[in-house]
Amino acid sequence: MVTSGHHRTRSAPAPQWAGVGTCTLSGTDFAAEHPRPRRLPYHLLALTTAGHGTVEIDFTAHRVRPGTLLWIRPGQALRFGVEPGLDASLVTWSRDLLSAAEVSGVPVDDLPGPTRWQLAGEDEDAVITEVAQLGVDCARHTSGAVAAGLLRHQLAVVLLRISLISAEDRGLTSSSEARTFARFQHDLEGGHPQSRRVEDYAARIGCSVRTLTRASLALTGRTAKQVVDDRVALEARRLLACTDLSVAEIGRRLGFGEPTNFGRFFHREAGMSPGAFRAEAAGPMSAEAADDAPDIGARVPTQRLAAD
Repeated sequence: MVTSGHHRTRSAPAPQWAGVGTCTLSGTDFAAEHPRPRRLPYHLLALTTAGHGTVEIDFTAHRVRPGTLLWIRPGQALRFGVEPGLDASLVTWSRDLLSAAEVSGVPVDDLPGPTRWQLAGEDEDAVITEVAQLGVDCARHTSGAVAAGLLRHQLAVVLLRISLISAEDRGLTSSSEARTFARFQHDLEGGHPQSRRVEDYAARIGCSVRTLTRASLALTGRTAKQVVDDRVALEARRLLACTDLSVAEIGRRLGFGEPTNFGRFFHREAGMSPGAFRAEAAGPMSAEAADDAPDIGARVPTQRLAAD
């Protein structure tokens, strides 16, 4: 459990030799005394096993308790709140580790995708067992193609289980709209530093601006232009909070030729100047947290955590 700084011996649970890594939160410096948001270049699952606390993902604070599962995607801003007794099983894997065939139907590349689940029920309970077993096998096996395949397979099973948990939340829009928006998101991830024009993304996809806006509204409730500006503003927040780059350099990286233009854009989107946001992000975590799952009193069975 998170108690004092001398227990934190690892900087982060980076993926190991097979592209998968596991450890406990209390064995890392994620819960430093004065945590600063950081960005990881790989995926991270965090299954809370003890205590209550707060985890901030892309500047939104989430309450966690035993049974809470978080999925942090590559590039997202992350920090754990320091609260006595909080601990979690952590699983990391390299961004391109799994093929589409191994995790068919799982939104692995959906970088803004689902973030938090409160596990309960038979299928959800299975995630707890499989995460624990993955931790055991990561510790037991340190080389070999067969062992690497086993770890990759176990990770795929965990992700497939997670996909089943939120399957009921999908299918509310037409497949055509979902495909259009998925392509839009994919292009926006790589294209937002070069263009903030909806017309450019519509042209790449091969649809009209109206079609793209309709798909965006159906999937997010936001227009296509708002989705673009949201993504640029998010990247600005991440760079301000997680790097020491100057405000002018961040603006240049995001396609703003003049710092004043970037400052106006950021103030419009965030409600404060870039400098004020950077100072706020370096301060204490927000006391307001999103608890976007019902309190169902889930617990992680003690016998399943013996290997953690």
